[in-house]
Amino acid sequence: MTLAEDLLEIAKAKGVVIATAESCTGGMVSAAITDVAGSSAILDRGFVTYTNDAKIQMLGVSPATLDAHGAVSEPVAREMAEGAVARSNATIAVSITGIAGPGGSEFKPEGRVCFGITSKTETITETVEFGAIGRKNVRDSARNHALRLLITASSQF
Repeated sequence: MTLAEDLLEIAKAKGVVIATAESCTGGMVSAAITDVAGSSAILDRGFVTYTNDAKIQMLGVSPATLDAHGAVSEPVAREMAEGAVARSNATIAVSITGIAGPGGSEFKPEGRVCFGITSKTETITETVEFGAIGRKNVRDSARNHALRLLITASSQF
């Protein structure tokens, strides 16, 4: 089974409804979920918020948080995930914001991706350094990591 098929089975059994808030993956998590027949039972919606303005307008991310931490940060990932739950019918949401490459900087290198996973009561954030493995590989790795976070959160729901 694929990660998305595992997620569908677990989320359906637990009555979990999912929203995604994606930046550097541009909707890849939602696409992976909807590749599986029956996914409408668990996926409410996906937000693709590639720009800071989109993060602010669609998810309610604070401009002050963006100014203080930058888009690729755990505080922004937190606000993205919480905004996705607040603006949907989802019981859990995952968020992804990162530097897929090429490029990056000394302080925010290529391959750094911040994730948020939230229910209506708790949000957990983390940063994963995938490294300079190329844009496609960073995005694929981030998608898979987000699916694993959703599987874990759904299992514990």
